[in-house]
Amino acid sequence: MASSKRRVIALVMALPLLAAAAEAGPRYGLGRPATQAEIAAWDIDIDRDGRKLPPGSGSVAQGRTLFAAQCAGCHGAKGEGGSGERLVGGGGSLASGKPVKTVGSFWPYAPTLFDYIRRAMPLNAPQSLTNAEVYAVSAYVLHLNGLVPDDAVLDAAALAAIRMPNRDGFVPDPRPDVQRASR
Repeated sequence: MASSKRRVIALVMALPLLAAAAEAGPRYGLGRPATQAEIAAWDIDIDRDGRKLPPGSGSVAQGRTLFAAQCAGCHGAKGEGGSGERLVGGGGSLASGKPVKTVGSFWPYAPTLFDYIRRAMPLNAPQSLTNAEVYAVSAYVLHLNGLVPDDAVLDAAALAAIRMPNRDGFVPDPRPDVQRASR
């Protein structure tokens, strides 16, 4: 009994020291805090409503040429898929036993297409396209899905104004332990 009482007292006395050590954090002598300029260079995500879309514009015609050169090798000549995901079709399939999740059938917001292409494509050279090229490829992919006409030119305002077919297909997560981002 006395031994267990000593252990409890020792633990209670050690807790403040352990808490202080944990708060101080490890010091390995590696790295440095990122500068504001470094953080800004990596802060390239685009909000679903188009906030933070960069200046620039691109047409379906320009996108057609870029897609053939940069995207068709993986996604197929018309976005039908290959070694990369299928980008077109799938309309009306989401409620079926075999949903086809494409830009036109699944994506809820057009600005997030720009965001994904800019950050992750082409697969062998992510972030290598200019903003104008990303607008153009976005325009072409949206055109392949019948969402913009052949003569469309997209910029920040035009891209944000596109209403995707599955915009209302997602529901908020009602679980109380899931924090929702304020929008």
